Amino acid sequence: MKAADRELETGPATAEALFEVRELTKVYLMGEVSIQALRGVDLRLLSGELAVLLGASGCGKSTLLNILGGLDVATGGTVLYRGRDLTRAGDRELTRYRRYEVGFVFQFYNMIPSLTARENVAVVTEIATDPMSPEEALALVDLEDRMDHFPSQLSGGQQQRVAIARAIAKRPAVLLCDEPTGALDSKTSVSVLQAIEDINRRLGTTTALITHNEVIGEMAHRVIRMSDGRIVDERVNSHRRPPSELHW
Repeated sequence: MKAADRELETGPATAEALFEVRELTKVYLMGEVSIQALRGVDLRLLSGELAVLLGASGCGKSTLLNILGGLDVATGGTVLYRGRDLTRAGDRELTRYRRYEVGFVFQFYNMIPSLTARENVAVVTEIATDPMSPEEALALVDLEDRMDHFPSQLSGGQQQRVAIARAIAKRPAVLLCDEPTGALDSKTSVSVLQAIEDINRRLGTTTALITHNEVIGEMAHRVIRMSDGRIVDERVNSHRRPPSELHW
């Protein structure tokens, strides 16, 4: 086994921290009611790791992911990305950060129905600075033979893999996945998780995946459990299970 493969098997423990999150809080105001979504979160995400964030709905997983991705802003605390404090970034800097550094995959695929799979990916590659081709990105998720199909001609799992190809085509340093298998059955979910694991392993893209499904945590380098806006537990998987061995 190559050294790089051993590192990915056990987790990139010696890698540098891509994100350093300190005392992160988020409060939403709804009329006269305030809802505290995050309560002093401390977190490090390492370069090249695949981290799974577990927790019930409403525990703060999506809020944390949205702040890491520059889609939302914190109420307090700091988020350092490669030493840059995103909590002090202005709108223009956050726009550039989202455009060039981060790929997003959501529960719903957000395909443009009038465009083929290839064209849906090209929407991103046309505005990126150093993209891979749509064909290369789709090949990475095993959709070489479906490039010219429209979303209505693709299954849910295939559409989600197109969404992954679109997210990674700009070569982002970070891939953030919010319940990417939430709308899929277990068999189809495995193919999507395999695509995410392949991207992390082959490209070294730091990947954070949030889910309420405990089993999915078994494929991660590290599992981070959240409850009531806090991180309540972390564990490193000494032996990771490939997606093909996951069952629920």
